[in-house]
Amino acid sequence: MKLIKLDAIDSTNEFLKGLSNKQEVQNFTVVTAETQLKGKGQMGSKWDSESGKNLIMSILVKDFLFDNEDVFNLNVVISLAVIRTLKKYNIPELSIKWPNDIMSANKKIGGILIENSIKGEGIISSIVGLGLNVNQVKFQNLPRASSLALICSVTFDKEEILFGIVSEMEEIIVDYAVKASFLWEEYSNELFKIGIPTAFSDENEINFMGIIKGVSAIGKLQIQLEDDAICEYSLKEVQMLY
Repeated sequence: MKLIKLDAIDSTNEFLKGLSNKQEVQNFTVVTAETQLKGKGQMGSKWDSESGKNLIMSILVKDFLFDNEDVFNLNVVISLAVIRTLKKYNIPELSIKWPNDIMSANKKIGGILIENSIKGEGIISSIVGLGLNVNQVKFQNLPRASSLALICSVTFDKEEILFGIVSEMEEIIVDYAVKASFLWEEYSNELFKIGIPTAFSDENEINFMGIIKGVSAIGKLQIQLEDDAICEYSLKEVQMLY
C-alpha cells in the first residue's frame, strides 16, 4: 500500500478521487488527514471530527468489483476488516449497524462511505472512506457517539490501527472468491440488533416492529415483520429506532 498523509483537507474521498482521475494510482493507496473540513457520511450527513484525534482515511480499491449487482460486497469487506482489527484491541460489543456504521454496544464509533465509479470498459473503481473515533473524548450534541479512548480509557495509536485495517482488507479481498459465503455469514452475524425485536420507521414515518434477519446480495436490509413476512428495505426506506 502507498500512504499519503495530509494535514488538512476538505475530504479525503474527494482528494483521492481527484488524484485517481488525473493519474494512475496504485491499488490500496491510502489517504489520511488530521483534519477533514467537509467530511460526509451516508446520504450527505456531516461527519465532525476533532483535529488530530481520529482516524480519517480513504482507500482506493480496484480490480475487485466487476458488476453493479455486486457492489455491496465491498461493504462486507471493509466492515469486516474494521471489526476484525478492533477485536484485536478488545473493543467490547462490536457490531455493524446496517449499512455502514461501526458500533460498540449502542454507541457509534465509526462510519464508512463507499463511492463507486465506472471507468472505461465497465471497470468499477471504488473510494472507501472511513472515519473512526479513536482518541476524541468530547462529542458535543452527539449522545450516541463514542470513541475507542472513551470506551477503553486508553490512548490508541491511530496509524497502527490504520495499517491493521488495510492489512485485513487486502487479506479478505484476496480470499473473497473462495470464501464469499463464509464472509457474508460472518458479516450477518456481526449485524447490530440481528435477531432482536426492534422498532423501525419507514419512509412514510410509520413506526413498526421487526426482526433483522440479514442483508440481501444487493445490500437491502431484510426485516421479518409481525406477520412473519420478510421485507427488504434500501437505505432511504427504513430507519432503526433505538
